[in-house]
Amino acid sequence: MTRIVIDPLSRVEGHGKVTLHLDENLKIIEARLHIVEFRGFEKFIQGRPYWEVPVLVQRLCGICPVSHHLASAKAMDQIMGVKMLTPAAEKLRRLLHYGQVLQSHALHFFHLASPDLLFGFDSDMTRRNIMGLLKDYPELAIRGIRLRKYGQEVIHAIMGKRIHGTAAIAGGMNKALSAAERDFLLKDIDEIIGWADGAANLAKEIYLSNPEYASSSLYSPFLSLAGKNGEHELYDGHLRCRDGEGDFVFDGVDDSHYAEYIREEVKSWSYMKFPYLLMLGKEQGWYRVGPLARINNCDFLGTELAEEKRREFISGGKPVHAPLAYHWARMIELLHCAEKIRGMLHDPDITGNDLRVDTEQGREGVGVIEAPRGTLIHHYRVNEEGLVEMANLIVSTTHNNRAMNEAVCEAAKRHVEGKTEITEGMLNGIEVAIRAFDPCLSCATHAVGKMPLLVEIVDCEGNVACSLKS
Repeated sequence: MTRIVIDPLSRVEGHGKVTLHLDENLKIIEARLHIVEFRGFEKFIQGRPYWEVPVLVQRLCGICPVSHHLASAKAMDQIMGVKMLTPAAEKLRRLLHYGQVLQSHALHFFHLASPDLLFGFDSDMTRRNIMGLLKDYPELAIRGIRLRKYGQEVIHAIMGKRIHGTAAIAGGMNKALSAAERDFLLKDIDEIIGWADGAANLAKEIYLSNPEYASSSLYSPFLSLAGKNGEHELYDGHLRCRDGEGDFVFDGVDDSHYAEYIREEVKSWSYMKFPYLLMLGKEQGWYRVGPLARINNCDFLGTELAEEKRREFISGGKPVHAPLAYHWARMIELLHCAEKIRGMLHDPDITGNDLRVDTEQGREGVGVIEAPRGTLIHHYRVNEEGLVEMANLIVSTTHNNRAMNEAVCEAAKRHVEGKTEITEGMLNGIEVAIRAFDPCLSCATHAVGKMPLLVEIVDCEGNVACSLKS
């Protein structure tokens, strides 16, 4: 048996590795994506006051902290018994989230993914990065940087910081958006929409001009939130799942009932859990979330330019399954977010000062939101003193765990199987498949499972002086 290891994975958030096992005929017999770090947020927020949690959990990540902040705040709304936020508070949360998705999508496509797509999977690795992009495609790279910067400006205006600020509290928001802040954001929004439209066109062109990108055996259900009329929804809605043919597995499910439909399995070789649809079972019930799922699942997008591009995307009449189609779907969402931001900045409620609803404390809450990478679930239970006694997080990348492992296996068979000489470009082809999901491995590492924690003290000559295994 031959063993090939890719360690560490590059151009992803967090730490992971891939192991491939090949038989004597160089056939892939096993391919696994390992998540090798452990964070433990579900444990160490236990015992903390519930009102602290929205600020604490956003430290899970520096790329998508707003999504954790808002999902947690939605759960705390339920614990406070809040049925409906004020119009100003809900619209501020939505605006904040559109800014988060915009900046995250821009970061992934332009900084992490586009070097592979524009230069080639096996191009010179010293060129295959954002600096290479700035040299060979300077206008495109700068637009990508400025698109992300604009999303961060939206976050900064509402939260006071671009990363790890404060905004959402149980029952509302803690600060209004001033007229001056709104006008500052309005100043550049038309240009941002133009650039986002160009990015969507570029992603479409890249995908359609490379037929091999659509060549994939991956076939799965798709899970996401959807609005009450079936519209694309990022902040609130019901759970919707379609199978590989586009037929409903379920629809209209109250997101607080997620545990009746989703189970989580733990495997010994990864710190990331493996969710599956209960009604389909462990083997057949794996599914995908994220931009590809949301564009496949929704009936329409509520903005003009993005809706036109969604119709082009699904013109075949069936769900699109190829992992590299995530990039095209992601840029459609980028455009949608920019259009929604413009509409919300013109809404008079966005500068309102009625931001808080007060009610009685309850004991349990579930907050579900569509993070940039997919459906994000925060579930908490508190005791009578208001201290957290149970927390369960199913983050976007965790939902995609089995799908990423399937994509790794498919890519390994395409790029590595049967090859007597392995190059960096071949292995990068496997990483490209993982990067299509835009995984946030830091967010996703919460299952202790059976994978041991091993601590070793090694002397200067490389000998293990002592070790401790959990």
